[in-house]
Amino acid sequence: MSNLLALLNQELAALSDQVLASLVQVINRGRGAGAGAIWQSNGVIVTNAHVVQDRHGAAAHGLTVRLADGRELAARVIAADAQRDLAALQVDSAGLPAIRPGDSRALQPGDMVMAMGFPFGIQGGATTGIVIGTGTDLPEIRDTRREWIAASLHLRPGHSGGPMVDSAGRLVGINTLMNGPEVGVAIPVHVVADFMAHLTPPAPAQEAAPVMV
Repeated sequence: MSNLLALLNQELAALSDQVLASLVQVINRGRGAGAGAIWQSNGVIVTNAHVVQDRHGAAAHGLTVRLADGRELAARVIAADAQRDLAALQVDSAGLPAIRPGDSRALQPGDMVMAMGFPFGIQGGATTGIVIGTGTDLPEIRDTRREWIAASLHLRPGHSGGPMVDSAGRLVGINTLMNGPEVGVAIPVHVVADFMAHLTPPAPAQEAAPVMV
C-alpha cells in the first residue's frame, strides 16, 4: 500500500509540474488576483470574466499577467462573455507553453481531475478530486441552463480562471465557483473552445458574475 501511495504522489506531482508551465496569475489591481491558462502560444490566455472585471462590471484596465517563469506582462481583454463567465486576454509574448485541450464531454463520474490556481495567493496551488457529474442536469447548482463540471475538490479564492485538468494533464475545464465547501465547479473546455472560436470585444459595462472563488 505504501508503494502505491508513493507512486500516486509522484504521478500527481508530475502532473502538477506539467500544468504549471501553462498556468498564469491574472492580477486585477482593482479586485485582487485570479488565474488563467495559456490558450495559444502567441500570448492568448483564457480566464473567467469576473476575474478581469472592474467594480462596475466592465473590463478592467491595468491588468497584468505573471507567467510561471516570473515575468510580469501587461494584459488587455480582447473578448469577454459575462453570461458564460469567460474572458480572453492578450499579452505581447510569443512561444508560450499553451495548455493541451482535453475532452470534457468524455468525462465520467469518478474520473480524477486536478484544479490549479493561486488559492489565497499561493503559487501554483493544486487540489485534486473526482468528477461528480457534468452537463446541465446538476440539481445542486442553481444555474442549470449552463453546462458545468462538478468535482469533489476544494476551490478557493485565487483558483478562479485557472485550469481543471484530467489525469493526462489536458485541460477539461476552467475553475469558476465553489458550490459549498466540498464541490468545485468548472466551465467545460468545449464551452471554452466555442467562446474562443467566436471572440467578441467586451461590452463597455455589464453585470458582474458572482465572484465565488
